[in-house]
Amino acid sequence: MAPNHARAIGQISHYACRFSKPRTPVSGQVRQFTTPIDTSIPASKQKFVPSSGTYPKGFKVSGSHAGVKASNTSAPDLALIWSEDPCSAAAVFTTNKFQAAPVQVSSELIRKKNGNNIRGVIVNAGCANAVTGKKGLQDARSMSRKADECNGLPEDDPSTLVMSTGVIGQLLPIDRILNKVPEAQSNLSSTHAAWLRTARAICTTDTFPKLTSQSFTLPSSPGRTYSIAGMTKGAGMIHPNMATLLGIICTDAPIEALILQSLLSHSISRSFNSISVDGDTSTNDTVAILANGAAGGTPISSRDSKDYTAMQSILTGFTQSLAQLVVRDGEGATKFVTVRVKNSPSYEDAKRIASTIARSPLVKTALYGKDANWGRILCAVGYTPGVAPGTVVPEKTSVSFKPADGSPELKLLVNGEPESVDEERASTILQHEDLEIVVDLGGGASGEAGKGGEEAVYWFCDFSHEYVTINGDYRT
Repeated sequence: MAPNHARAIGQISHYACRFSKPRTPVSGQVRQFTTPIDTSIPASKQKFVPSSGTYPKGFKVSGSHAGVKASNTSAPDLALIWSEDPCSAAAVFTTNKFQAAPVQVSSELIRKKNGNNIRGVIVNAGCANAVTGKKGLQDARSMSRKADECNGLPEDDPSTLVMSTGVIGQLLPIDRILNKVPEAQSNLSSTHAAWLRTARAICTTDTFPKLTSQSFTLPSSPGRTYSIAGMTKGAGMIHPNMATLLGIICTDAPIEALILQSLLSHSISRSFNSISVDGDTSTNDTVAILANGAAGGTPISSRDSKDYTAMQSILTGFTQSLAQLVVRDGEGATKFVTVRVKNSPSYEDAKRIASTIARSPLVKTALYGKDANWGRILCAVGYTPGVAPGTVVPEKTSVSFKPADGSPELKLLVNGEPESVDEERASTILQHEDLEIVVDLGGGASGEAGKGGEEAVYWFCDFSHEYVTINGDYRT
């Protein structure tokens, strides 16, 4: 179900880029990167921050302080990701009609260059440069040109993608940013510390930097090791049609541009387009991948190759890991929830149902309250729009909770008949941070239970009092 190249450029949707004032969160969850204060990452989130990494050859990164927000006096808010060699590039962008200036500039650049000869990405946090008219477009292009200039590239051949995240409707302090690009260039490094600082530099209301990396091999060169690294940001205004806010992925594997776009589009549909925090779709959502081929080997140039199949699996798993970090850092979230809809006649309908459950405020608040109110889940299944007739058959539908500790699932509804629920066990299950909800459609219109076969997975978080607090005083 991967969209074609034209659709993929502009297929995302999600996270509202933002920055906020200092505050004391209701639950004590410190959103460290919203303000330039030196606080530790919340204890519950520290396990998600890597202490080391495996980074792709030929890439260097930096995170610098530009002071995009006047209140930010020290935190990094300008990121530069650079390849020593030209890259194949692919990206997916927000489907929001009010596409931010950097989205327009970057999508235009990839189209004009057919995804070839891209060298890097420059990102600012603190101002979205969205709904800013002609001046916003001019500023986005200036950021791209300045990055090229500082890296010795000609002005007449733009090679740097640009991203922004922060408050919508405000112009960039462009001089402040441009004056710091030379420093960002001079700070480029391939160390783990540099990658982690760069991941911090793209954060807004995030409580921790989201960075991951891994090594892998391909069938054509089993003795050759490749690496892939990625960073993402986002905690609010997250909901599919891409779902992340911002994401940058780099690999040293050799992949042709059109193939790279196909690989990314497939992976995004099963990762960033399968998460939800609050159901809002941002003006700035962008996920880009750069492949410089620095590790050598045979380029992936055909969808029919074993390397393509292997890379599709690798990239999908990798983007899922990144996307899940966004959900785990959902604004005010206390739970990480997986919803699995199985035995559906089609993947598309299974995903629609999973998405509807993930967006339901009643489901999300019940989970926050540790209330096993499975009727809200079933209600969402029943009103899901756009599903084919016969997909949802009440007398074939089952719902259960799958505990994170590996104990047997708790059946709530079996073939349309409610179970006698052990409320004490249900409460115990809901005490855990992680939970899986399983909805079995029993094969739907295909007839015999279990013969539908298709399955979709979605990840979301709960709604807490803190979510309202964070977003109620976002600009004030």
